[in-house]
Amino acid sequence: MCTVSSSILVWWPSSISFLSCYPKTSAGSSISPATCAITVAATSKDVWTRTSPSSSPNTNSKRQRGSRRQQQPAYLDRSVDMEELLAAIGQTQNEEELCAVMSPYSGRQLSMRFMVSLLSREPDWQRALALLDWINDKALYSPSLFAYNVVLRNVLRAKQWHLAHGLFDEMRQKGLSPDRYTYSTLITSFGKHGLFDSSLFWLQQMEQDNVPGDLVLYSNLIELARKLCDYSKAISIFARLKASTFTPDLIAYNSMINVFGKAKLFREARLLLQEMRDNDVHPDTVSYSTLLAVYVDNQKFVEALSVFSEMNEAKCPLDLTTCNIMIDVYGQLHMAKEADRLFWSMRKMGIQPNVVSYNTLLRVYGEAELFGEAIHLFRLMQSKDVQQNVVTYNTMINIYGKSLEHEKATNLIQEMKNRGIEPNAITYSTIISIWEKAGKLDRAAILFQKLRSSGVRIDEVLYQTMIVAYERAGLVAHAKRLLHELKRPDNIPRETAIAILARAGRIEEASWVFRQAFDAGEVKDISVFGCMINLFSRNKKYGNVVEVFEKMREVGYFPDSDVIALVLNAFGKLREFDKADALYRQMHEEGCVFPDEVHFQMLSLYGARKDFMMVESLFEKLDSNPNINKKELHLVVASIYERADRLNDASRIMNRINQKANRSHDHA
Repeated sequence: MCTVSSSILVWWPSSISFLSCYPKTSAGSSISPATCAITVAATSKDVWTRTSPSSSPNTNSKRQRGSRRQQQPAYLDRSVDMEELLAAIGQTQNEEELCAVMSPYSGRQLSMRFMVSLLSREPDWQRALALLDWINDKALYSPSLFAYNVVLRNVLRAKQWHLAHGLFDEMRQKGLSPDRYTYSTLITSFGKHGLFDSSLFWLQQMEQDNVPGDLVLYSNLIELARKLCDYSKAISIFARLKASTFTPDLIAYNSMINVFGKAKLFREARLLLQEMRDNDVHPDTVSYSTLLAVYVDNQKFVEALSVFSEMNEAKCPLDLTTCNIMIDVYGQLHMAKEADRLFWSMRKMGIQPNVVSYNTLLRVYGEAELFGEAIHLFRLMQSKDVQQNVVTYNTMINIYGKSLEHEKATNLIQEMKNRGIEPNAITYSTIISIWEKAGKLDRAAILFQKLRSSGVRIDEVLYQTMIVAYERAGLVAHAKRLLHELKRPDNIPRETAIAILARAGRIEEASWVFRQAFDAGEVKDISVFGCMINLFSRNKKYGNVVEVFEKMREVGYFPDSDVIALVLNAFGKLREFDKADALYRQMHEEGCVFPDEVHFQMLSLYGARKDFMMVESLFEKLDSNPNINKKELHLVVASIYERADRLNDASRIMNRINQKANRSHDHA
């Protein structure tokens, strides 16, 4: 029970610490706030009441309270100086002193509105808590939801999580129903401080109580789910927001563009721009730059260029982030002149280029083999006192390597050290690659060994660079020795070792390190699971795909659409169609939004199982979804029937799409 004896509960710092208020197990160890939250409805949390939890108000107290309610004394709100009263309360050091200060008003001469204002202006959460006790137990006011919400806000600001749980429980014991503000305060406060499990617990409580949310709460929940990388949950919350009486605002839409992009649902992300306009919410610079970043992160540069054109047509002003992204896009599309033009026109638009702008254009020049322009820009940065960083030097070292000026590349390492810029793993991997291509493998090997012995953190890029260098030089034994060492890495994290081995296609070594790291609780990065699933899928180890996926779900990670597609394929290859169907349904029920390929894959699995009733059912469901590519859908279903020698059904499906096409043509 989350109870504290009244004989030891003192709420001022000069007395006993509030650590004594934490719930204790029978062994004396503290129960976590999450545990307390789970049992909140079943246990009493009388963590601040001055009376014993077992005691109850006597009959005389009840009669006295009823008598006072009937008297309804005239309130003295206007004759009491709140500032003086707050100052007097601020001077109190214990419960007796506070009761003495408030004793002239024990007959409820002050209104509850006055008392709530007093609570809201009291900066000390402990005094606010004691004042609430006085309101309830001494002055015998009727329980007020507003008063509890104010004190709840105060204790949450002070990160007193256990008291928040207790306050919530006491509200219900006094017959008060938590409202939207109560839940919004709890969800936002717990989530803001990284207590995501507790935040989701309060969301579940809110849903169980049928308390409707508001736009701010939905936006906070979407942002929380986004930070948790639980994109399906964010999408589900967004769908509920649109189904409510509230219209998403600009902030909510911009967050969802990012969420859809992270979930690799690029079409849905792009369609949000049109949906915003339909709802009279005009996309701003952040909307477009977020979508641009989504496309660039996923190597979709042509689509990014299209969005940028749309942004210009809408006369949406550019900002620094947008310009930097587009310089990169132009470079990736081998449009160096356009990148150059955009960079030099930034000042005319009132945008001051930063070091990212210079570094991006520097890389564009290097990839376009405009070495003279690159060197000029590099020195221009120094003459204009633009603060160069390790990325600047890494880019310039790579450019010198491409222009076969190996010594100049090497000299840049010393120059950056002289300027107080410390080389990183990318710096050294670039130099090693340059020396290897120049036939100076001995220098590369000496540098690599020196780095290993000096304690420099060696990441997967640097390790992989050295392995490739040995293989290209024909020193296969040296490369194998490095790979073998990764089975028991002593100078790099196991997650890094797993990524290196997986990319090198070393199935046995990667599997061994992964299992060791997982059992030791060292696999914290969701990308490691994805890396292993990709490795096993490429090598047709479908049982291992399922094994890694189950471990992934065991630790609470939510798979993205690519992982789901690989796992569905693995279930199909293993002829475990029921498990594939269960996974598909589970992900759909949890709000996961799939790309078309996942739906089509599930259709194929139903076809392989000869479950044509499910094929037809899912086909009809997808055909009514406006976001599904109808032509591809009909082709997939027709091919399923053809493979099963159900030619009449295949013909029926194809005729159906032809009829739709004809109707669309006639309508046009």
